[in-house]
Amino acid sequence: MKKLIFTLVLIPGFLFAQDDLLGELEKQTKTTDYAFATFKGTRLGNGHTVETKGKNTLEFIFQHRFGLISGGVYEMFGLDQAHVRLALDYGITDNLSVSIGRNSVDKTMDGYLKYKVLRQSKGEKNFPVTITAFANAAYRFSPKKNNEVSDDFKSIDRLSYTSQLLIARKFSRNFSFQLMPTFVHKNSIDFAVETAEHNQFALGFGGRLKVSRSIALTGEYYANFNKGQYVDAYAPVTNDPIYKPYQDAVSFGIDIETGGHVFQLLLTNAFGLNERAYLTETKDNFFAGDIHLGFNVTRTFQLKKKK
Repeated sequence: MKKLIFTLVLIPGFLFAQDDLLGELEKQTKTTDYAFATFKGTRLGNGHTVETKGKNTLEFIFQHRFGLISGGVYEMFGLDQAHVRLALDYGITDNLSVSIGRNSVDKTMDGYLKYKVLRQSKGEKNFPVTITAFANAAYRFSPKKNNEVSDDFKSIDRLSYTSQLLIARKFSRNFSFQLMPTFVHKNSIDFAVETAEHNQFALGFGGRLKVSRSIALTGEYYANFNKGQYVDAYAPVTNDPIYKPYQDAVSFGIDIETGGHVFQLLLTNAFGLNERAYLTETKDNFFAGDIHLGFNVTRTFQLKKKK
């Protein structure tokens, strides 16, 4: 009888101890897997991806856009005309990057901050997408003198700002898709050359399809919901301005990864190389054949050894 009572007393304790042990083992074995390399580089085409540079990593980016391919042999299919943007991107942390760059199209200096807010994950923590916040400021030096624009055109009028949420999902090892809701503010509008709103909104979308270990196809489209118009010519008799609408920015490309380099070859209708330029001032119509050849080349340097 005593043995029976002793056994009955021990059984509940043993069961509780077993549950606690199983619970601890479950906690130890349950991990979180984060999506890695949703995109290979920080650029999708003209615009950004959700990727940020790693801590203490410096990236040099060289962006080049040629003239219209439709210029034919006389313009060497656009190669006679070329504009560049040079920039340095630095990873303060694995999730926070800072950058400064120079664009030759309209002599613009720009800088940005980029912060990875949330990462796509599964396991103990589940989240369906990666979200990165992007904020940019750009200062346009062209034209050189303010009085070439208007008497009341001040230095602060040359500034523009862009903010974005980059939202991406890696659906498989070979395919990633991204949405880019975007807001652009221009401090001043030069009505001698364009009619546009100070605040403009766009929604971009794009993706990457990996076709081999080192090659991927990319596509990107930005729909500007309240884009303006630019002065294309003047009427012969009245000298009134003739306006044409700005176009949505489009790009299709091939990414080639070669060690520390990522080479992106692009076909795009955007000639400008900063956010204000390609989002609000693209004049050429991609689907009418107004296409520029371009490329982005990046080189990454690890400034400190990882511990």
